[in-house]
Amino acid sequence: MSKVYALGDRQSAREAVVSAARRMVRLERARHNEVWSLRDVTFSVKDGEAVGIVGRNGAGKSTALKILAGITSPTSGVARTRGRVAALLEVGTGFHSELTGRENVYLNGAILGMSRREIARSFDSIVEFSGVERFLDTPVKRYSSGMQLRLAFAVAAHLEPDVLVVDEILAVGDAEFQRKSLGRMEEAGREGRTVIFVSHDLDSLSAICPRSLWLEAGRIRGEGPSREIIRDYLASGLASAHTGAALIRVGALTVLDVRVTAHERASAVLMQEEELRVEVDFELAEEIPGLDCAVNLTTSTGVRVLDQALSDSGQRRLPKGRYRVQLVVPPILNVGTYAVGVYFGTQLSDLVDEPGVVSFTLHGSDHGRPGRVLISNFPMAVHPLTA
Repeated sequence: MSKVYALGDRQSAREAVVSAARRMVRLERARHNEVWSLRDVTFSVKDGEAVGIVGRNGAGKSTALKILAGITSPTSGVARTRGRVAALLEVGTGFHSELTGRENVYLNGAILGMSRREIARSFDSIVEFSGVERFLDTPVKRYSSGMQLRLAFAVAAHLEPDVLVVDEILAVGDAEFQRKSLGRMEEAGREGRTVIFVSHDLDSLSAICPRSLWLEAGRIRGEGPSREIIRDYLASGLASAHTGAALIRVGALTVLDVRVTAHERASAVLMQEEELRVEVDFELAEEIPGLDCAVNLTTSTGVRVLDQALSDSGQRRLPKGRYRVQLVVPPILNVGTYAVGVYFGTQLSDLVDEPGVVSFTLHGSDHGRPGRVLISNFPMAVHPLTA
């Protein structure tokens, strides 16, 4: 299946039909302002199978889920699902902001295909799972995004669907709710339901999904056991093809470079006993209020062993300009391969969330060292860069 979107082009229905017909008979080339979110993607999921989808921002993961959920149609090809499908793709989807939580349970349940009797039978369990009992008769417009997520997921989880489709939005919830939700997804898999899961939490994804797909630029780059796909995905690294151009550009934010250094030299191969320095260079064309930056390290099996943000060290406002974020990590990591992830965002939106921008390997001896490491907080600093 394939999906193409027109950028900044508004066509009438008649013009869209004529243009599509012309392209089908090769009378008109595709315009340059079209972008293929998915291109010639083919895969199948067996009944009762749990499959993960990994890939960078813009790889086509959410588009694939929307097609499977019937929210949008493919431009070419077909997508077939069998049985009742429950999709949790965006916070508060199907909620009416003026209605109370109680009323939205019935509304959202009806949208997902539940009868009023089914909703009534599961109502107490839905409310208990969501943890919003105290605010049940409050309009949803006064809920936080996390509260909306908990209520939306609680309804979807009690739909008892044949196919459960879940996007990254579980990251909005708190740690306790994430554990509860992931446990419900594991339970759905044990019950023989089909689960399709997209997440940057690669450790959870590999625990729930034995098999995964790797999407890159709208195409399938890899498919197989989750641990192998995650290892290859993290090892690929955005910066492996860095030639001096911007790595990532989102609005007023441009990520210029990400590197790992030891003794002031950048390298993809370092020694285990060396102190590491992770550096992220970025530029702001204008101030982004409340901007935060985080750096994380993930093992080749998808386990995140470090996640440090500027806000943990007392974030300050960043006006227009160029900056370098520096994170110093003492020599406490085990030998092995690690991916460096970078996050930029505010309390209102995520701008960049890339779990594997660059990768590096630590060589040395692992004699007497544990199989995993618990990282404490390390100071993180940001400094202006001169032009």
